[in-house]
Amino acid sequence: MRAAVYSETGKAADVLHVEEIPRPEPGPGEVLVRVYASGINPTDYKARSGAVPRPIDEFQIPHQDGAGVIEAVGPGVDPGRVGQRVWLFLAAAGRRWGTAAEYTVVPGRQAVPLPDGASFELGAQLGVPAMTAHYCLFCDGPVNGQTVLVAGGAGSVGHFAIELAKRAGARVVTTVSSPEKAALAEEAGAEEVVNYRSPDAVDQIKAFGPVDRVIEVALGANLKLDLAAVRSHGTIVTYAAEAADPVLPMRACMSANLTLKFVLLYGVPMAALEKAAADITAALAAGVFTGLPVQKFPLADIAAAHEAAESGVLGKVVVIP
Repeated sequence: MRAAVYSETGKAADVLHVEEIPRPEPGPGEVLVRVYASGINPTDYKARSGAVPRPIDEFQIPHQDGAGVIEAVGPGVDPGRVGQRVWLFLAAAGRRWGTAAEYTVVPGRQAVPLPDGASFELGAQLGVPAMTAHYCLFCDGPVNGQTVLVAGGAGSVGHFAIELAKRAGARVVTTVSSPEKAALAEEAGAEEVVNYRSPDAVDQIKAFGPVDRVIEVALGANLKLDLAAVRSHGTIVTYAAEAADPVLPMRACMSANLTLKFVLLYGVPMAALEKAAADITAALAAGVFTGLPVQKFPLADIAAAHEAAESGVLGKVVVIP
């Protein structure tokens, strides 16, 4: 099969190559998936660059997320799954077989049925972003009737956080940095969209209502705004690291009786991931999940795809093997 691989970390153009390698075979509990779309997340290019280094077992095929069709199953997996359309999550977590290839093998529970109405390109956008959004929203229980502030509503996690929160009965306000991003957040269903660069951003958020829960992408940059908007005994859940560690204003956090949570998807219990996968698939089947604008690259242009994702391009970068 053709696959994008790297054997050392570095810049995309220096270390990523497309090669012919033996197609993997599914082991016990695994499925072989023909990949039709592979999504790129920050975790993928951070691992490849060495910013967040992970062990490399001879070679690494990048990308955690993707979508395709099951072509074979290993021992212990229902043979009836052959031919099933699926979306994939954490394909490369502790494994060499990421989704930037014509085929990948994953544990069967990490290949989730993809409803007929959902495209492979949408399926490839789920995985890390949608499951992160789900856990950040629901790790403490339901959000029905709550007011949720989603920081960065035009990003992948923010996009799915808006849609999941609305589906769960929450009121949603989100922050963005441009009119183009505001349009995307509005399309996702946010009831109030605020440019966080506006001098009255805090007043706009507070006018929407005291915030119960913040889904935060940049804790250090946004903590002052979050503290001004969140209600007493509110919660801030952050899922992304910044270049510099934030400094916490302890008295302000204490005065707010604030709960601050940190989430990294790789450490989330499998039971919670399976619950997230089930809820995400239900939202897909109901037709309430939408994707971000897609920039598609062929597998041969894998380095350019990584460069586009790293540049912060608006929307989602998807590779077509």
